[in-house]
Amino acid sequence: MTTIAVLGNGRVGGNLATALTRAGHQVTAVDRSPGEAAAAARAAGIVINATPGAGSLERLAALREELHGKILVDVSNATTDGPDGLPADLLHPGSSLAEQLQEALPGTRVVKTLNTMLFPVMTAPAALAQAPTAFLSGDDPQAKQTVRELLTDLGWRTEWITDLGGIRTARATEAAVLFVPHVIRAEGFTPFAISIAR
Repeated sequence: MTTIAVLGNGRVGGNLATALTRAGHQVTAVDRSPGEAAAAARAAGIVINATPGAGSLERLAALREELHGKILVDVSNATTDGPDGLPADLLHPGSSLAEQLQEALPGTRVVKTLNTMLFPVMTAPAALAQAPTAFLSGDDPQAKQTVRELLTDLGWRTEWITDLGGIRTARATEAAVLFVPHVIRAEGFTPFAISIAR
């Protein structure tokens, strides 16, 4: 059992918190209020960033002390929104939210994952007709292994998880969010994910 704090209790955070609790972990899900987030992060071994990506860097940088020594699992994408509320452009072109978080939080081990799919797939990957891919980006191999085990708890098979390498590779998976609005406009909000076919 791992003690996990989920920052953000909307659809993404709530879904992850429920699934991880079901898997036997001790999970606390909190909203964006700084006091609650700080307390939850301080008590957890693993912190999941499920806050809206546009404000994630500022929110988490303020928790530098509480996040020191922790694994930070970043599942957010930092984008501007178009007129229909769907992602329009990346906020960190030539970089990524994950890289910015790692730079702002040098004492924290940041791992990027689960950001290339609609949120229901995060906790029910086997529900798709084709096998999806969950990518891992991060500079700390041990932290990535821990996150890999969490993904297994969420129903991800080993062969569906691809370690891309260091945190810099997160800019590739974050750029995949630019597919999302076009797919949604074409097909609706039916769950989907990026998949590497072999």
